[in-house]
Amino acid sequence: MEGLSEPLLAEIIKRITRTSDLNSLSLVSKQLYNAEAEERGTIHVGCSLHPATEVLSSLCFRFPNLWKVEINYSGWTSKQGKQLDNQGILVLSSQCPLLTDLTLSFCSYINDTGIGYLAYSKKLMALRLNFAPAISSSGLLSVAVGCKSLSAFHLVDCMKVSSVEWLEYLGRAGSVVELVVKDCKGISQYDLLKFGPGWMKLEKFEFEINGNYWLAGPPPDPSYDAHHLYKYDICCENLKDLRLAHIITAPEIGLRFLLGDCKTLEKLCLDYVIGLVESEMIALFQNCSNLRSLSLRLMPLRCGPDMDFRTPLTDESLKALGLSCPMLEFVELTFTFCSSSYPSQIGFTQEGMVMLVQSCPIRALMLNGANNFNDEGMKGLSSAEFLETLELVDCERITDVGMSFITSTPCLSSLTLRQCKRVTDNGMAELARSQKLESLTIVGCRRISLKAVQGAARSVHYSKESESFADLKGMKKMETSTLFRQIFS
Repeated sequence: MEGLSEPLLAEIIKRITRTSDLNSLSLVSKQLYNAEAEERGTIHVGCSLHPATEVLSSLCFRFPNLWKVEINYSGWTSKQGKQLDNQGILVLSSQCPLLTDLTLSFCSYINDTGIGYLAYSKKLMALRLNFAPAISSSGLLSVAVGCKSLSAFHLVDCMKVSSVEWLEYLGRAGSVVELVVKDCKGISQYDLLKFGPGWMKLEKFEFEINGNYWLAGPPPDPSYDAHHLYKYDICCENLKDLRLAHIITAPEIGLRFLLGDCKTLEKLCLDYVIGLVESEMIALFQNCSNLRSLSLRLMPLRCGPDMDFRTPLTDESLKALGLSCPMLEFVELTFTFCSSSYPSQIGFTQEGMVMLVQSCPIRALMLNGANNFNDEGMKGLSSAEFLETLELVDCERITDVGMSFITSTPCLSSLTLRQCKRVTDNGMAELARSQKLESLTIVGCRRISLKAVQGAARSVHYSKESESFADLKGMKKMETSTLFRQIFS
């Protein structure tokens, strides 16, 4: 490779994505060492960064064109040496002039002073903070004021952040197009309304809280006046990707306005949102003709004029989707706390779910906890023209007969079964005879043996271990963050 031109070497290096391969390549010759150093644009470091500031400084010197840096101390213990601190962020800001994308995870020794040094990184466009226990609203305001190009901001499990002056400033600046706030106890959905004019340019928004949020009910919205007709004067016409998780909504309160104002959504995820009203959801689906991906995680509540105990949406919502969303390709329907003894606790019927898959060009479908979905439903799915990937989780009524039906699905190439108790080795034999699956994943299905899945697909993943309820239903597990709070509180 000694005779290769520098542009050709650069092109070769760009095509190598694994860090270990790049490190090995740099040891071959001095020419490759220098070329790889010039081309390296990203690094991912963490617990092995010791002594942290000195090593980071040497990395910035060796790789002068770094633009993306991720520092992750997940799993760190004091035996591994001191973490990167404020001085390290000063080094990064001053010695990495091209820095545009920074992620700090479990960096417990960086406080407001350190995060404030990022104001020197004038090109910074994306900042992600994942468990930063020493950073408060004051530090975030310094970043908001100093980083004029900031377009993506993620704040996850930052327990010290409370006031939202930084959010108001970002909203007025109008540069942020991606905003994620998760597990920050000091920030409520009502605080996020202070993002104000920033909503107009926002393209991706995600808000999640955790804990027993459904027990207390929604806190009062300080801007709400019960005696007057009322609507938030906020525009979110560019929002394409929306995820709301574990929140309680009420009429004209909090983030509920999003469901009425979004018309350009391409991806929607609603995880255990309490207070959904079907008429509003139908209107939303009717307005979002570009919707491509939908994830609904639902639990039964008292719904409708008769106060039935069921999940809040019915087949009327599925009909609206089928008629109004001709680009819908990916669907997840998860039902939690729905008793298998009372299938009516699921608002969608089996016929409604099959109708949706047959009406839209759905390529990937997940049904989780669909206790009213049986082999007849599988027969209906077998005629789905576009279905390529099917995942069935905790679907107690599906049997080996359903496996024989699903083999007739024209384009199906990937099947996942997780804790489907009534599917046995006989069902795997049906799949093996069809010889059409590229991928088969079996997790926690105790009546299916490892021997039976061999040959049922070209690629097979098998585990007999059952998943926890939280993993199965996509609910947050708090062990990690709770542990860190105990250590650093």
